[in-house]
Amino acid sequence: MGLFSGFSQVFSLDTLDYRLTANTLRSSSPPKNHGRRQPSVSASSTTENESPASRKLREESKPSKWFSIEFFFYYIVFIVVVPLMFKVVIDVSKESHPNFPKYKHLLSPGWIPGRKVDNSDAQYQSFRNNIPILFAVLTLHSVLRRVFNVVYSRISPTPPTNSSYYASHNLNRRKIFDIIFALIFLTALHSLSVIKILVILLVNFSISFFHPSSIMVPICTWVFNITVLFANEYYSGYRYRDLLPFFVAGEGAGFGYWMDHFMGGGLLRRWEVSFKITVLRLISYNLDHYWAACRAEAGEEEEGSVLEKKNADPYHMNERDRIDTSAKPDEYNLLNYLAYVLYTPLYLAGPILTFNDFIHQLKYSTPTLTIRRRLLYAVRLVIAILTMELALHYIYVVAISKTSSRGSWAGDTPAQLAMIGYFNLHIIWLKLLIPWRFFRLWSLVDGIDPPENMLRCMSNNFSALAFWRAWHRSFNRWIVRYIYIPLGGAKRPVINMAAVFTFVALWHDISLKLLAWGWLVVLFVIPEIVGHKIARRWQSNVTFARHMAALGGVANVLMMMAANLVGFAIGLDGLRTMVDGVFGSYGGAAFIIFSMMAIFVGVQVMFEIREAEKRHGINLKC
Repeated sequence: MGLFSGFSQVFSLDTLDYRLTANTLRSSSPPKNHGRRQPSVSASSTTENESPASRKLREESKPSKWFSIEFFFYYIVFIVVVPLMFKVVIDVSKESHPNFPKYKHLLSPGWIPGRKVDNSDAQYQSFRNNIPILFAVLTLHSVLRRVFNVVYSRISPTPPTNSSYYASHNLNRRKIFDIIFALIFLTALHSLSVIKILVILLVNFSISFFHPSSIMVPICTWVFNITVLFANEYYSGYRYRDLLPFFVAGEGAGFGYWMDHFMGGGLLRRWEVSFKITVLRLISYNLDHYWAACRAEAGEEEEGSVLEKKNADPYHMNERDRIDTSAKPDEYNLLNYLAYVLYTPLYLAGPILTFNDFIHQLKYSTPTLTIRRRLLYAVRLVIAILTMELALHYIYVVAISKTSSRGSWAGDTPAQLAMIGYFNLHIIWLKLLIPWRFFRLWSLVDGIDPPENMLRCMSNNFSALAFWRAWHRSFNRWIVRYIYIPLGGAKRPVINMAAVFTFVALWHDISLKLLAWGWLVVLFVIPEIVGHKIARRWQSNVTFARHMAALGGVANVLMMMAANLVGFAIGLDGLRTMVDGVFGSYGGAAFIIFSMMAIFVGVQVMFEIREAEKRHGINLKC
């Protein structure tokens, strides 16, 4: 029972992100304004801190169906279908398969005896090959932080916790270390390209510095940062030999060439790739500053009076209040800006924090960040890494998809083609989840708590709308705050979503493939919006409504798979080839019918998972 209890704690929502269970019966967070006691990770059994919304969810939730006859039939389907899915894709990845020679050159020697590893995805390869180094840097950063804190406290003694200077002392202590470490870290990563990064940062800072409440601030911020995204791509990061032609003395020589190759160009020579996530922070700072200045001009409360008005303990402010409460006017300064934009644990991949939230967490430590919670999250990350390792050693779908032009899936059955696409999406999900969780763990160890990026497995999604709330969640929330709501939000959902996904596609990469992905997502969301309105007529018949919703979920799953395969795996041509292979025979048609029945069963189980969460007062909205 102890092993099961430990396993359930590692994979609990509370361990994943305390925000998901805050003010519910599953929350381990201390009640607000009841002292700074250390929380435990075990679920609470009291309703002391439960919110009215959580209580309402519990009261309106439906009885469990887990032990119903209907669900026992679903369990049989799972027991049969899931192992078959793995068998099909593993068989395609065997050396005995006729197509194996067409992609074997992309495989590398593996650490599992007798197996090669598919390390052909360049994005995950760069992370996987540097896992030991990354954990070493995490440890070094943590140790140096503690040494710096000791030295700083001797130079500037820490005031009492009830002192009005305590928060500003924390802010100054943390930001000095953050800026120093970040500059060293960036120099190691990008060599002298750090100069280019700092120039862009200073130009962006100047936009909101002189007159922060001007309407030109958001306009110039968006124009400048979108221009930077395009220019970074077009000019390949602005090579010094192109910027300083008067120093170049012939091909491959000169001062500009030397600057490009100083320290080998750094560990990550293409600084412009990782800078895309930094652009989001640049926009966040300027817009948070603009809104704060507008509020100040309108005579609205500053941070201190907001806390007093709500009788709030700053250590227990919820995330919404941390985001919506502007920092003090003098905290929108260059050093805080640099500390935020260049914060090392979140610099390369996020998750994304708003400037307001980041500054608040620098000043007031979050009591939910216990050692136990961090350790459980670390264990969860290690399990994810090991899961990915098993997948890469036994399922070679990435290499197969990369060599489709060489006929690497020629002659495959409809089931094999479908599983190549399906497991490809899972590899994409894992290759994003693992780096995001590593960098979030680094931030948690450092005392900053950003939101979790991946809430659910991609196979646990039946809604196109809800899918994007759970996938790259911090980016989704950034989009809602800085794009969707300013454009009008739900008043013009389709038009605003088209604008949002056009930006998202261009932010990822300036390519037709990703533009097609963005517009396909919007196209596939429209039927769901219409379906929600039609479904209201069936609410009186609960069982019929559930089954009709499951049919809609089947269509959503198929459409989301198609859109994401286009955007992040095989492109439009690859999808066309795969669809022709699946639908091009009677056997393929039979497989599609069988697959839709299996997905229908899966969607029913997804419904019940969410209903079980509601019985605990939890609604993830995804």
